[in-house]
Amino acid sequence: MNHKPSPTDLPHGSRRTVLVALPVRPAAPTTVEGTLLAAARLLQKRGLWQGDYVPDVFDREMCIPHCLRPMNIVAAIRCVVSGNPHRSTQLADTAMGVLALAIGDGPDYGDVFSLEAHVDAWNDEPGRTTDEAVALLELVATSPAERAA
Repeated sequence: MNHKPSPTDLPHGSRRTVLVALPVRPAAPTTVEGTLLAAARLLQKRGLWQGDYVPDVFDREMCIPHCLRPMNIVAAIRCVVSGNPHRSTQLADTAMGVLALAIGDGPDYGDVFSLEAHVDAWNDEPGRTTDEAVALLELVATSPAERAA
């Protein structure tokens, strides 16, 4: 009987234990304030993207996971809560609503799509920088009105 050796086989026939280290995703925030601050840190690390959620959203040229690419503010908020810049959650939508109401006069309507569009419009203004986006997220997260919410 031909036995194909396994990478864990030892020369005398027994096996050894192999440590497999998997990357650990940081714990997701559980508050609006924590979500906005985590999104600010993510943008500082990855950079601000204008246009779609992430560059090459259909993966035509890049093979880098979406959560490791530069992203817009909406995608950053979603990514810190769910691990995916495209997956919406109740907490991410709430955080986006708080942020949208803090930008300018707020959106025209109060539905989640209008809130997202309002944040996207601010994000996509020509010349917008990562530092400006981070400053906005930090300001809204630490404002007294947000702490009361």
